[in-house]
Amino acid sequence: MTDTHAHLDFLEPEELAEARAHLQELQAVLTLGVDPSRWEKTLSLAQGNVYAAVGLHPTSAHLLSPEVAEALRHYARSERVRAIGETGLDYFWTPETKPAQLKALDFQAALAEELGLPLVLHVRSKDGKAEEDLAAWLLLQRPQRVVLHAFFGHPALEEAGLKVGAYFSFAGPLTYKKNAALREVAARLPGEKLLVETDTPFLPPEPHRGKRNLPHYVRHTLEKLAEVRGLTFAEAEALTDGNARVCFGWV
Repeated sequence: MTDTHAHLDFLEPEELAEARAHLQELQAVLTLGVDPSRWEKTLSLAQGNVYAAVGLHPTSAHLLSPEVAEALRHYARSERVRAIGETGLDYFWTPETKPAQLKALDFQAALAEELGLPLVLHVRSKDGKAEEDLAAWLLLQRPQRVVLHAFFGHPALEEAGLKVGAYFSFAGPLTYKKNAALREVAARLPGEKLLVETDTPFLPPEPHRGKRNLPHYVRHTLEKLAEVRGLTFAEAEALTDGNARVCFGWV
């Protein structure tokens, strides 16, 4: 199994110890550092089958400066870094920072292209406006390799993602009983573009809902993906592991 999106630096020491105890169950984990204060720790955690991504989360986009941009470029060149992000648009928490978010998104997209790395995108809003804006951005900018992290099935974003060849990464909400519509999306998307993730320590799947998430809980999301695709668990595992290798370039 592959967890393509985790935040190991957010875990408490005992949680991190548990996560490490289960790493042998996983082919790879991508842990993402989402602001300058987290990049160093994120890279320190990227050992063995754990790889790193570095970026500015849209809620931290206001931190972008020439100095921060140069620091991000420096960290992004590290051997263990396999993606830029997560970046994107978040109007749920900080809609007033949209201009700063777009500026940070454009910078990180250019950096990803410069370094030949995939771009990991986050999106969230109360009314779907951020999803519509990100869909429009995708169609305009057409990044070469992009991952729609924790995809929730927004129609405009699905359409734009398909047009630009994006990867669609599903997290714990795929397993929630009321998310039948999301499972329908997961059933129809191209198999070669499917990924699974935990967003550790957030978005835990059933039966861990209401608790803190951990990378090996990705099994539950993968089981649900296999079910909706009509695959065996082994087939779904091979599919998503292979997709992750192609996307992120690890062995």
